[in-house]
Amino acid sequence: EGTVHDLAMATAILVASGQLDGDRLAHTAFIGELALDGSLRPVPGAMALVAAARTAGVSDVIVPTQNGPESAAVGGVTVRPAAFFRQVTRHLSGLTPLPPLEPTPVALRPGPPDDAPDLGSVIGQSVGRRALEIAVAGRHNIAFSGPPGVGKTLLARAAAGLLPSLDESEAAEVSRIHSVAGAADGRTPVSLRRPFRAPHHTISTQALVGGGPRIRPGEASLAHRGALFLDETLQFRADALDALRGPIDAGVVNIARVNGVLALPARFMLLAAYNPCSCGWFAVAGRDCGCEDGARRRYQARLSGPMRDRLDLVVFLEPTLAGRSLQRVAESTAVVAKRVERAWDTQRRRQGGPNAELAPGSFDDRHGFDAPWRGLLELRARQMALSLRRLHRAARVARTIADLDGADVVRRDHLDEALQHRPKEVAT
Repeated sequence: EGTVHDLAMATAILVASGQLDGDRLAHTAFIGELALDGSLRPVPGAMALVAAARTAGVSDVIVPTQNGPESAAVGGVTVRPAAFFRQVTRHLSGLTPLPPLEPTPVALRPGPPDDAPDLGSVIGQSVGRRALEIAVAGRHNIAFSGPPGVGKTLLARAAAGLLPSLDESEAAEVSRIHSVAGAADGRTPVSLRRPFRAPHHTISTQALVGGGPRIRPGEASLAHRGALFLDETLQFRADALDALRGPIDAGVVNIARVNGVLALPARFMLLAAYNPCSCGWFAVAGRDCGCEDGARRRYQARLSGPMRDRLDLVVFLEPTLAGRSLQRVAESTAVVAKRVERAWDTQRRRQGGPNAELAPGSFDDRHGFDAPWRGLLELRARQMALSLRRLHRAARVARTIADLDGADVVRRDHLDEALQHRPKEVAT
């Protein structure tokens, strides 16, 4: 649908009217919007379209100049960019061939994003730093709560520098999604840097999860294989937050249409940061909360129970004493990132993916969950009245803590640390 077919239709008209030889179009695909002045305009999704053309046996693809770099990055097909329709007709007539575009090289080992804070700049908050390391190491969902200025946003944004690089197949998948959304980087269309998306809290539900008359991926899909950060989480629309429940569980956004259901990839790590109440000072030692009980309950209820259940770690950050904290040098992002990468490698070798994706049937000896430990897990579940969902999430987090420790078997202390950060009932 849409203007992506303009160039193909205009070329077909010239062939049908005898102005071009149809034999010269064999194994060639045409992608692009045609303006009234004959210029070719870029279209979203060029990378995915070129990949589909390659699969269909096409050897040459003509695209608008602006779509050239992302199209050439697909590989296995000759991409010829053009700025005007007359260049296409002269190429097809054999007068002035369109030169092929060489693929843009992939950034092999990207460093952390320029705007990602270094963990070394985070003052104090050792518990929050440890929880963030665990979350990124296992791709677990994490929330930071606490008063204003305590470092919630700083810690969450530091996660961007801890995420290991994409592999080449993941990078191609992520790049195609960004191409469809019209968010591809023209300079480096394929990058091994994992996405880190941080939409504003005023975002609509459609923009967050995707959809629209002409279906576009939302922020959830743009964060695929990376992280989605919701700063000021409780300021987001409640229906927008609840719309993330499906993607968090299934890793896809299902968009229903009359002629079927479209599944958009959306497997991401969720980071949340929010104040405990409207004024921000509820449950903070030495400070009085100015919110009424009812107002505080309504504020906290913006994050529904089912959404809280989908958080693996929830950390309340207390204000730190700067003088005492400055006496201790914090580890840098580079140091922590090495431990995270080792944990990812361990999980990839053991089960082919992150611990966050471990199925309940995987809590067995093969994955380091021995019989005594499983008995301990059942005991803790009874003692703490944990739901089955929370029980499974705690087990996955414990497996990640063991990986960071280099332990093959999950121990009691790993489980106790995981349960320390479990989501708790909302206090009012």
